[in-house]
Amino acid sequence: MPHAYDNTLRLGPSANPERVRRNYLAGSGYLRPAVLVDAFGREVTDIRISVTKRCNFGCIYCHDEGLGPILRPRMPHEDEMSVDEIERLVRVAREFDIRSVKYTGGEPLVRLDMEDIIDRTVRQIPDVSMTTNGSMLAKRAEALRGAGLKRVNVSIDSLDPKAFRDIRKGELHAVLRGIDEALRVGLKPVKLNMVVFKHTLPHIPEMIDYVGDGDGLKLQLIQFMPELVDHREWMVDIDAVKAWLGARADKVLVREMHHRSIYLFNGAEVEVVDPVYNEDFCFNCHRIRVTHKGELKGCLNRSDDLIPTRGLDLDGLRDSFRRVVANRVPYYGAYVKEFPTRNPAASGPIELPAGSSVSA
Repeated sequence: MPHAYDNTLRLGPSANPERVRRNYLAGSGYLRPAVLVDAFGREVTDIRISVTKRCNFGCIYCHDEGLGPILRPRMPHEDEMSVDEIERLVRVAREFDIRSVKYTGGEPLVRLDMEDIIDRTVRQIPDVSMTTNGSMLAKRAEALRGAGLKRVNVSIDSLDPKAFRDIRKGELHAVLRGIDEALRVGLKPVKLNMVVFKHTLPHIPEMIDYVGDGDGLKLQLIQFMPELVDHREWMVDIDAVKAWLGARADKVLVREMHHRSIYLFNGAEVEVVDPVYNEDFCFNCHRIRVTHKGELKGCLNRSDDLIPTRGLDLDGLRDSFRRVVANRVPYYGAYVKEFPTRNPAASGPIELPAGSSVSA
């Protein structure tokens, strides 16, 4: 479906947005949204909204380290945005032609009101997705789909129950049931998020096989980010992993968002998300974020750029969107200027177990 705002009014850097808005309204009675563009020419088209920091898992690489145990879904805590507050943020995001919303946590499904959040969001921006650990998805997938959710990302780092438990401190069988139910109700594609670090490296071929066998599944291999949790000894050479994939893939593509590499195998699509020490990734980022407390931020890796929004009127909220984008810079290459240079050509060979979809 074509986007409703294809003929966007774009403002130059010296334009006065409010004057343009008033003149345009006076002339036509309708204002097409002004896309927010930062000083590096990056349009903001996506927004990620955290609805909670709470989680029922305790993944060893999580920078929030989980806030469990959460045994069952509950209504929001006082420090978490209400449904009304989230809806106001999304309404203003729509005014700036932000085209997709992804809900994250913590674990979003610890909130009992996620279906209501989704329902209100799609009235403003139809393209709505969610990242989840999948453990509570089976019982709610149908209701979420009915509320308007389009697709889900499910975090899963191994198909071996013991390895999964060691890494994520949760049970694999509940996650697999959630994936199956998401596929059944049409939350496609179901993207499986697998963090690539020493603990998960041997499990990659099996995960590619699993994706290839499932209609509607895709795999995202996400580089471990020591900027958030330290443990640099857990890092693996992501360029060596990409070389391993590239040597075995039927075809390699490059996605516009972050210039991510996509590897196509027989029935499997594998996308690599590799932001660490990657200027190209950061210079092609079109996303802003909102914390569970309603703070706008321009970069996942930073917490010194937070702009509180709770209690603001709509004009104040609009100004906050403008400010967060005006202050937004690529993390690698602008905010952090000195970092190790990645040299894919110098990456050594990597050995992984053979799978049916990828030959050794």
